[in-house]
Amino acid sequence: MKKIVLLILTCLCLTVYAQDSTQTDTLATIKFGYLSYQRALQQMRGYEEAQQSLLQLRAQYNAELRRVEEDFNRKYEEFLEGRADFPPTILRKRQTELQEMMDRNIAFREQSKRELADAEEKVMEPLRKKLRETIALVAVQQGFAFVLNTDSDACPYINPLLGQDINDEVNEQLNSVHSSL
Repeated sequence: MKKIVLLILTCLCLTVYAQDSTQTDTLATIKFGYLSYQRALQQMRGYEEAQQSLLQLRAQYNAELRRVEEDFNRKYEEFLEGRADFPPTILRKRQTELQEMMDRNIAFREQSKRELADAEEKVMEPLRKKLRETIALVAVQQGFAFVLNTDSDACPYINPLLGQDINDEVNEQLNSVHSSL
């Protein structure tokens, strides 16, 4: 009886070892790539132009924000200078005007942030789409199971024997696509 149990345990161990060996072989054949998505994006043609247009738009919004702040500050100074001489109804009216002005300025600032974010998304989306397509193309060409983004220390260590840095391949592919257009 002991010999049968020992024989069964030996067979089970060999089966588990064989399965584990197969899984290890499968894992050894999985290849992956890695790159800095941000670096690849910044090296693309069109990135500088997109950033320049966003910079100009931000400058316009900032100029308008400065203008409304200056208007508010001027009105507030006028209010402070004359508040001792204002009758109570005029004082309340001016306080209400200042509060409404401040509320409008805050609303404009928030709306500006949203519109700038939307503009950035709209300007950058074609570049991001092209980059995603190029990464996928390089991954398929190289036979990768997946590609990791190394930005923000998401992957503090990648064994270079198991993964491949594809920054240069993606950049070359992007340049060859653009040069053929």
